[in-house]
Order: sequence, then C-alpha cells, then structure tokens
Amino acid sequence: MNVFASRIIQWQRCHGRHSLPWQATRDPYRIWLSEIMLQQTQVGTVIPYYARFVARFPDLGALAAADEDQVLALWSGLGYYSRARNLHAAARTIVDEHAGIFPDTAETIAGLPGIGRSTAAAIAALAFGRACAILDGNVKRVLARHAGISGWPGERKVELALWQLAAARLPQSGVEVYTQGMMDLGALVCTRGAPACARCPVGDDCVARIERRVDELPTPRPRKALPEKEVQMLLLVDGGRLLLEKRPPKGIWGGLWSLPELAVQADADRHCRDHFGFRTISLRALPRLSHTFTHFKLHIQPVHLDVRPEGHGRPEPVWLPFSAALAAALPAPVRKLVLQLQAA
Repeated sequence: MNVFASRIIQWQRCHGRHSLPWQATRDPYRIWLSEIMLQQTQVGTVIPYYARFVARFPDLGALAAADEDQVLALWSGLGYYSRARNLHAAARTIVDEHAGIFPDTAETIAGLPGIGRSTAAAIAALAFGRACAILDGNVKRVLARHAGISGWPGERKVELALWQLAAARLPQSGVEVYTQGMMDLGALVCTRGAPACARCPVGDDCVARIERRVDELPTPRPRKALPEKEVQMLLLVDGGRLLLEKRPPKGIWGGLWSLPELAVQADADRHCRDHFGFRTISLRALPRLSHTFTHFKLHIQPVHLDVRPEGHGRPEPVWLPFSAALAAALPAPVRKLVLQLQAA
C-alpha cells in the first residue's frame, strides 16, 4: 500500500467520522441518498432531511413507487431540487431496468439520472468495496494542496490532473476506509478556511504547507458578478386559502409548488382580474426578499392580495389552506413568505 493511503486509512480509523447515520450500513440505497443530499449541502443540514427521507422511503422500492410531489415535499428547503427529481427517476430506472437491484460498478451507477463520476465512484467504493477514485470538493482541496497543484479545479486540465492523482493514490485494500478518510480529512482538517495543518496525517510532505501556499490552494474560481433578476410574487388569499401554481418540470424550482409570478413593474390587480378572473378586495406590498442561486440573485417583491373569484379563471386555480400549503413542496423563499403571511 502506498504511504499516502496508509496514513489516510490509519487517521480515519482513529480520528475520522464514524457516527453519521449513513455510515453504519453498506446499503447502496442509503449511501446513494446521503451522497446526493451532501452535494453542495453541509452535513448538519442534511442529517434531519436524511432521517425524514428514510423514515418515509426506507428502501429503493418505496422511493420508486412514490409520487414526485411526495419526494419534492420531503426535499423542500434542501435546495437544488433537480437532485430530488433525478433521485426519484433513478430509483424507477433501477426498478425497471435492473430488477430493483442497485448496480455495483461505478460505470453502471454513473449511467443513472443525476449521478456523476465522483458520486458513482463513492457509492461503488463505500457500498461495494470497489477501488474507485473520487473527486468531490473536499478531495480536490486535499489533493491540490498536498501535491501543490495550481489552477482552478473547474478547469479541464486541472481537473484531469487531479483525477490522475486521485487514481494513483488509491490503496490496494481498505478502499472504503480510505474513501471515507479523504472526505473526512477535507471536511474536518484540510478545510477551506483555517485548516488545522498541525493535525493533518499527511502534512509533513504537503507541498502547500512546505511552501506556505495553503491559503492559495486550490486556486479559487475566477470571480464574476452574479446577474440579478427581479420578480413579483403574488400571495393570493381567499378567506383562509392560498393560491399555488405548479412550476414546469424543467428549470429553477422545477416541479415545485410556488406563487404566481409576473414582472416587477406589472399591475398585480389587473393580472388577477385578467388572468384569473378575481376581484381584488385589498392589496399591499410586503418587504422585499432576496434569494441567491448558484448563477444569479433573485429579488422578490411579494404582494399580498385578498381576492374573490368571479367566474371561471384560467388556468383552474389550486387553493390550499395555509397548513396544507406549508406541507407541499415549496421553494425555501416561498415557504418563508407563506409562514410570514400566516403569522401576520
């Protein structure tokens, strides 16, 4: 076994994480679920979502048999909702094309919806003991610092160099512990800010530490100003009921329930009358709310309108009591608005 891998394995056994709820199993379904939830999301945020999800869908068959709305409702607030839609689609693919048996090779796993190369390798290593290199954000940071690899890891040539290094450092045995150890090291020691280099098991020959470049590596993504968008969101209330609209399956918040939207300069009262056939009883603007996505920042101008239906609207509206609306699959800022309105 190479020296680097042996130090990682020994460190993980003594100092790594061992009590996370998805670690006490080799069940590929639960390992897969945790890996998807952990994409761009902190462990502390994921744990309660994971617990609720496996309580509702304890196995792959239960997830495959569920309606997408049920899956999205449990995911509501976790963000990056395409993960939930792909998770559901992949479960159905496994049932339909693999007789309900989770594939055991990284290549086959990577062919499922929403599973990339690194996630597939992590599942194959942790669930089946396959000798597969992973390259998530934590591992990129560890390898870039230890080997002194400059350049933003999102650049193809830099990423290729990191993949080659990740594969070269795989151990001949103990890949499950090594894989977990690399993820743990990046999460607990080789952190983005204020890394604990003195506690690092591979710190003695870390190029970034020796050359005092820890703060420089990995090279940050080139900064670009985030585009900004503005929108009105209408909280249409009839008695104790709120109107919701289902968003298209593709795009931001795809498949979730949300509020009617229109351009920020548009007339909300006229929109209610012309589009829905509603009469406005009262109208008031609420405080603006901003929400940052990966690629843009959204500024929301919420408007609360008490309305009364007058004839048949187009499209047929969906009215829900506030309690039922909050139980639906809502985007986080929409949920916040509904909670504020309910408490008012």
